Amino acid sequence: MEWYVLYADGASRGNPGPAGIGVVLQDCRNQTIAEISEPIGNTTNNVAEYEALIRGLTEASSRGVRFLRIYLDSELLVRQLTGEYQVRSPRLLPLWQRATALMKEQFCVVVVDHVRRGVNTRADALASSAAKSSSRGRRSA
Repeated sequence: MEWYVLYADGASRGNPGPAGIGVVLQDCRNQTIAEISEPIGNTTNNVAEYEALIRGLTEASSRGVRFLRIYLDSELLVRQLTGEYQVRSPRLLPLWQRATALMKEQFCVVVVDHVRRGVNTRADALASSAAKSSSRGRRSA
């Protein structure tokens, strides 16, 4: 049983504003096997957080990962994903549904943990960089 680790983060420059996602996937030897930094246009921070998680789950699934530990610095997402909070936002509900479906259908075991931003620094940097890139792209359009 090989456990992989997924760090995911979303960033929005304004809320809503130009946003990006950051994802880091590590194998059972703590080696980074994927890093993703993508601008996602104009949206809220919570939407960006979910988009980062979904992108990370998709990447892990495409690599055949079956056992996954997820670290997120969004307390809201962690509490929604673990069932402690209900998803009341109509904008977040379909993202939550997609994320939970991916977790149930694509993996044998998924563990979701909240971490402080300092533990999620690489995913945070990737998301911030992508949000800046999204912001630059919007100005030049």
